[in-house]
Amino acid sequence: MNLIQLAVDRPIWDRFFLVAPLVIIGSKEPDGTYDLAPKHMAIPLGWQNYYAFVCSSRHATYHNIRRERHFTVSFPRPSDVVTSSLAASPRCDDDTKPTLRLLGQHKAAKVDGVLVDDCYLYLECTLHSVMDGFGVNSLIVGEVIAASADETFLRAEDRDEAEQLFHSPLLVYVSPGRYGVLGHTTRFPFPEGYSR
Repeated sequence: MNLIQLAVDRPIWDRFFLVAPLVIIGSKEPDGTYDLAPKHMAIPLGWQNYYAFVCSSRHATYHNIRRERHFTVSFPRPSDVVTSSLAASPRCDDDTKPTLRLLGQHKAAKVDGVLVDDCYLYLECTLHSVMDGFGVNSLIVGEVIAASADETFLRAEDRDEAEQLFHSPLLVYVSPGRYGVLGHTTRFPFPEGYSR
């Protein structure tokens, strides 16, 4: 290997590729409408029902969630990458995002929010905490109070997992600025006696 030291006096994350989930976060605006914003720095937080994502206080999503104390998470399918892109459209001068009207949406079951149609997994979260101080970014943590999934994406003992992912692949964000379709997988070689 030819290792190159990276300068850490500036952000390093655009110097190489990283794989992350791509989700669409839903939040309620002050005027009662709903905002949808794609995020890729998102992950379950531990083994319990907590979900977290990174957001900047410069974004409406951050302020909406702090004010309303809940949010939704929609996990798009690979065929919905354009949908995800539309949710990233910038706001107009009047602070609206008209492109969101092009996205199919439905009401969440437990929180006052919307979810994006045709996704494979949905989470509805109440705000657990916000941790500021990661430069201009913050970690927003929610407790999952409702979840639903397309049955073809649910794991089952009688299904081969590799075949299931091949037929129902996942959309991933390859940072910076790319996406991929994850359908080819292999079982991870955990050592004997491993436990989480």
